[in-house]
Amino acid sequence: MDIATIIGLIMGFGAVIGGQVLEGGHVGALMQPTAALIVMGGTFGATFVAFPLKDIIQSLKDVRSVLLPPPDNMEQVITDLVSYADLARHNGILSLEKLVDESIKDKFVAKGMRLLVDGTDPQQFREVMDIELESFEANGKISAEFFESAGGFAPTIGIIGAVLGLIHVMSNLSDSSKLGAGIAVAFVATIYGLMIANIVCIPFSTKLKKRLKEQMTIKNMILEGLLDIQAGQNPRVIKQKLRGFLPPGKKLTDTEE
Repeated sequence: MDIATIIGLIMGFGAVIGGQVLEGGHVGALMQPTAALIVMGGTFGATFVAFPLKDIIQSLKDVRSVLLPPPDNMEQVITDLVSYADLARHNGILSLEKLVDESIKDKFVAKGMRLLVDGTDPQQFREVMDIELESFEANGKISAEFFESAGGFAPTIGIIGAVLGLIHVMSNLSDSSKLGAGIAVAFVATIYGLMIANIVCIPFSTKLKKRLKEQMTIKNMILEGLLDIQAGQNPRVIKQKLRGFLPPGKKLTDTEE
């Protein structure tokens, strides 16, 4: 579980609810089912109109990567690439073919290794892998764009909810018992719209972009490693080069390794 995400959600919603209590208001005043229906339904209804069904399904699935961070396996990837380089240096590129068939699960690595085994020209190899990277990045941006769009729609839908509440108030001026409920819906709908946008949707979009950036860093690292394997570089040199992709806190000096 991503602790930062959980803490952020608790702090965001807790600050709003806590502020309401500190101002002397009741938490129940924020619980307006009508306002929630208008804002939630309107926001995601508009977002569903903006995206095809397959992108919506993918975006909802990718919520898991916001709540559950991917494993930090950069060190393991470097170790694997160095071992492939060592094998290729001693036994030739063709010796990697068995690994592709038996033990390599990552599709990006497997595709690159097959191209190496097939004797692909270095320039053509990079072109093919760059296309793979561009496709991966474009697909990864869809989920972030989905929540970013939802974050843009939510405040406007909140205003729509506020207007509907005021219409209800104006149409029942003669019945004072209905005035309070109508005004509550009006103001709470605006709050809901802003909260959904600024505590949920836009932060989710930002975190998905962060996750994608991390994945792209790993894939670019893999690409550089495969190119060095193809060029027959010394495994130790490859290791030192690939460690440059690690975050500053994880980089070690030669004496520490």
